[in-house]
Amino acid sequence: MAKLYFKFGAMGSSKTAQALMTKFNYEEKDQTVWLIKPATDTRDDRRDENGRILSVARSRIGLEAPAEAIPADADLLKTFLERSGERSYRDVIICDECQFLTPRQVDELKDLADLYDVPVLCFGLRADFQTLLFPGSKRLFEIADSISEIKSVCRCGRKATVNARFDDNGRIVVEGEQVCLGGNDRYEGMCYRCYKTLIEKETGTSGSRA
Repeated sequence: MAKLYFKFGAMGSSKTAQALMTKFNYEEKDQTVWLIKPATDTRDDRRDENGRILSVARSRIGLEAPAEAIPADADLLKTFLERSGERSYRDVIICDECQFLTPRQVDELKDLADLYDVPVLCFGLRADFQTLLFPGSKRLFEIADSISEIKSVCRCGRKATVNARFDDNGRIVVEGEQVCLGGNDRYEGMCYRCYKTLIEKETGTSGSRA
């Protein structure tokens, strides 16, 4: 029986790299992979020679692959079933940046795993810069069949669990919209202790939202 997998980690934990290596492993066994990414994440999008926007899943270590951008209003179950006659959509689904999925889309992926026996592997963040769960991640914690953490380390050597956000001047951000796209210039995976200490040092507060 196929399962819905949720593999989460802090920023810099090589989530996308693992997603792409998983894709390679399936393809090496002659399995076809539908690699998707929520359209919210446009960081690595590019235009082809005809001006069309191409969505790309790209890791910090340089691995990358074309991915299908999934709008928030897309019905993943319907889309998959409509294409089920095409070999390129038949064997396994891998979703990068799954925290940006809507809860409804997570339910649709669960149905694909349970009702249609299609393995679904989701890679993404657990929580935002205020340590609050993303809606997509929350739903995955609720219904995923398998949940595992991709571990990484804080600058102090402890396990990184928090995604600290920084402004253009390098100061930690404690308020704002949940979604703010960025990479190493904007986010750093930290342990909770270092995160709280930095907030207290730079803002003079205890970071009560965390």
